[in-house]
Amino acid sequence: MGKQEITIIIAAHKSYQMPKDPMYLPLHVGAEGKTDAEGNPLDLGYTKDNTGDNISILNPSFCELTGLYWAWKNLEADYIGLAHYRRHFGYKKTKDLFDSVLTFEQIQPYLGKIKVFTPNKRKYYIESLYDHYKHTHYIEQLDVTREIISELYPEYVPAYDKVVKRTYGYMFNMMILKKEYLDQYCKWLFDILFELKERMEKNEKMQNLSVFQSRFYGRVSEIIFNVWLERQLETGEIKKEETKEIPVIHMDDINWWKKGTAFLKAKFIGKKYEGSF
Repeated sequence: MGKQEITIIIAAHKSYQMPKDPMYLPLHVGAEGKTDAEGNPLDLGYTKDNTGDNISILNPSFCELTGLYWAWKNLEADYIGLAHYRRHFGYKKTKDLFDSVLTFEQIQPYLGKIKVFTPNKRKYYIESLYDHYKHTHYIEQLDVTREIISELYPEYVPAYDKVVKRTYGYMFNMMILKKEYLDQYCKWLFDILFELKERMEKNEKMQNLSVFQSRFYGRVSEIIFNVWLERQLETGEIKKEETKEIPVIHMDDINWWKKGTAFLKAKFIGKKYEGSF
């Protein structure tokens, strides 16, 4: 087997320090319509997600998925992945966090053996993925997603029902997949999300969401990535030993007090999330 090529896009909407390893491709997500102070197209010095076949205009609600779509439609490599400008795959933490970001040298021994790289599981401990979504967002979004899966991909419903009862999952829409599996996943994912978009646009309750809450397509996809992967594992299309978890490094500090307080307010008094942490 020859050397495996890998490209990991880094979804970014503003200038930020980037890893120097050549396997990374900084991508300006939501580039469509963005201008600088002089009214010229905003140029961060990164590749833009409004080039080629793209859905850049949907970024306010699809978040980093406009980058995933762009990578699916416009990149050619043996492996394609997605990370964030403030959230990277990485191993040991060093004083300079950018020295801890995953390198090609570290992942290269696994290429050709592993089909799916994921972030470490995120654990919610005291509530299921379904209950967490219900408390922090609008559960109609997930319920309608299940309806769509039952219509378009009914064989995935058992996996969906299993996943949403779990208290853990692979989050952040971070992944590195062999290209053939990226193709399969993205076809499945965007079939579902574009249908969800059609239905949600007819739902009056979904018309007046806050800017933060309107980003729900990206949140739904975090959960249903787990559904897609569960189905592949169940059918044997992908074997457990062909998956690998990689820790996630957060480049900025997380406000755990604010996060914990918001979580408890959502769970016990029904106050929806209105910001990141």
